[in-house]
Amino acid sequence: MLYLGLAILISFALPLPIGAGEAGYCLIEGAEYYTVELVTTKNIPGTGLATGRADLSVPANSPFSVAISPDGSYEYFVRVSLERMKIPTEGRLVAWVTTRELDRIERLGTLDQNLRASGKVRWNKFLVVITLEADNNPEQSIWAGPIVFRGMSRSGRMHTMVGHGALQQENCAAYGYAN
Repeated sequence: MLYLGLAILISFALPLPIGAGEAGYCLIEGAEYYTVELVTTKNIPGTGLATGRADLSVPANSPFSVAISPDGSYEYFVRVSLERMKIPTEGRLVAWVTTRELDRIERLGTLDQNLRASGKVRWNKFLVVITLEADNNPEQSIWAGPIVFRGMSRSGRMHTMVGHGALQQENCAAYGYAN
């Protein structure tokens, strides 16, 4: 009976396969950590009531439900989706990922007619940004248009404990945090 209970528990913890287009990756159902809420900037008409999300998936062949790149960063497959938004008549919506410092930026791709895009990210802490670009140039290395949506990975919200507890004498602002 103990083994049966353990087997059931393990089966709920294992990743579930996602669409065939992302073969080899699994979405961990119900894991809030693996969803980035995308918030509208309301800078573009038709985005006031819009919502968005970026679901993160992990490689299916990983025994630990995570994948690590050669530099030690996590590797995720990102699926961006927007809802309740009017598709702009001019320009193209493009999804990007960037580090919190904006020192490295990678283009995920142009959102399709269903307002979906996908790609990989290989950083522990990152932002997802959706912009409205004048054209669809796959060689573009940084966005030029206005930001329409933005969101931060849950790991990106974590920061040093400087300024708290035993390290209270340290100045948090010196590390980029206000309070």
